[in-house]
Amino acid sequence: MKILIVDDSRLLRIANERMLVKAGYEVITAADGEEGLRLALESDPDLIVLDMMLPKLSGQEVLQRLRTHPASASTPVIVLTSLPESNREKLLGEGASLYFEKSLLRLENGSGPLLDAIETLLARRVRVKAAASPAI
Repeated sequence: MKILIVDDSRLLRIANERMLVKAGYEVITAADGEEGLRLALESDPDLIVLDMMLPKLSGQEVLQRLRTHPASASTPVIVLTSLPESNREKLLGEGASLYFEKSLLRLENGSGPLLDAIETLLARRVRVKAAASPAI
């Protein structure tokens, strides 16, 4: 399974990429919103981890464009942000699958809650795809 990480924080990109590669995922990364949107549409990831405060194109704009594009409309997007909790409902209403505050991630422990959330969303996505496939 392929995961796209879009985050302008080099430290978080590398830490999350290492965690996900260690867990057996293929990972691609982007450092700004324009690159993230382009990679999301070109590489068809199974899940996207998206920061909200990005250069060139904000995370919110990326999320909105992903949700309106047929190729990415159903791709799960985990919002990973420094924005306060008060933004959670708004972003979930705009199409985010889950919302994580960066300050609550425990990078020293391998970002366990984020990995758990990714695995749950990907398992759900596999079940939905399997149910939608015609039986042979």
